[in-house]
Amino acid sequence: MSFDTAALSQIANAMVAPGKGILAADESSGTIKKRFDSISVDSTEGNRQTYRQMLFTTPGMADHISGVILFDETIRQSTDDGVPFPKYLADLGVIPGIKVDTGAKPLAGSPGETVTEGLDGLRERLAEYYELGARFAKWRATYSITDDLPSENCYRVNAHALARYAALCQEAGIVPIVEPEVLMDGTHTIERAAEVTARAQQELFDELFRQCVYLPGTILKPNMVLSGYSAATQASDEEIAATTLGVFRATVPAAIPGIVFLSGGQSDEDATARLNLMNTMGPLPWALSFSYGRALQAPALKAWGGQAANLGAGQAAFAKRARLNGLAAKGEYTAAMESAA
Repeated sequence: MSFDTAALSQIANAMVAPGKGILAADESSGTIKKRFDSISVDSTEGNRQTYRQMLFTTPGMADHISGVILFDETIRQSTDDGVPFPKYLADLGVIPGIKVDTGAKPLAGSPGETVTEGLDGLRERLAEYYELGARFAKWRATYSITDDLPSENCYRVNAHALARYAALCQEAGIVPIVEPEVLMDGTHTIERAAEVTARAQQELFDELFRQCVYLPGTILKPNMVLSGYSAATQASDEEIAATTLGVFRATVPAAIPGIVFLSGGQSDEDATARLNLMNTMGPLPWALSFSYGRALQAPALKAWGGQAANLGAGQAAFAKRARLNGLAAKGEYTAAMESAA
């Protein structure tokens, strides 16, 4: 390997430091517009900069947040004082990251399925992002569950793209987050979700191995294993935690430094409680933490509401969720903390 494996390992381990997780602030233009629409705020570049700055300048953020995934627009923005966001974060000890895929597109020959695009020109984009301060990156693939899907083709093509992306990241000195997200929309059972999640992981790690990706310098960002959101019977938190851990113990090599769960469609409190429960079921071969977007930001977005007078309230709401998730990453969270000051 021609890249610096020690440096990649150091960054990856810092991303999953005890009691810390990752803020996913890499919403696409369409997604951030939907979030702003929910609070009746125009999605202008200025409003987006103000909102992200509110999050990044929250007092004590670095106590619980190890890294922030940025969007292409955001990595080029600065604080009101003119400090580029990546430099501002790095100076706090928070690692700047970047979303590099260009989205999930229809998979030819596989109706109802997607493949994530963005490999063309990625080597050059990664070199630019490194110069802008990014030290890790993210690529998301999605898999839908029905009685017949995902297809073998969907598993294969997305694993191949994830591994090609990961190899290019490491060549550039950037730690890849690989995100094979099995979507939990539908009426499927938790057993069906476990089957699909395990298959997606197996295909992914087979492909990472084939493409010589350095696992100690790689972070996994998966879904928790849940009943379909429209299923008649919903699994308990205990069943979710045990089933999820069972899948990952069977499929994720111990060489991976950490697993940072996405929140998906879970409520803020559910995402925290389930992470905490898994961390009480150790010992585990890897760190188990979070890489939440909406589950960290939703209360802050609502408290802020686009009003300058509410910036402090928005920061307080974000700080609370970051702190509680940091405790959950150590298995030290309790539901009673939600109502505490």
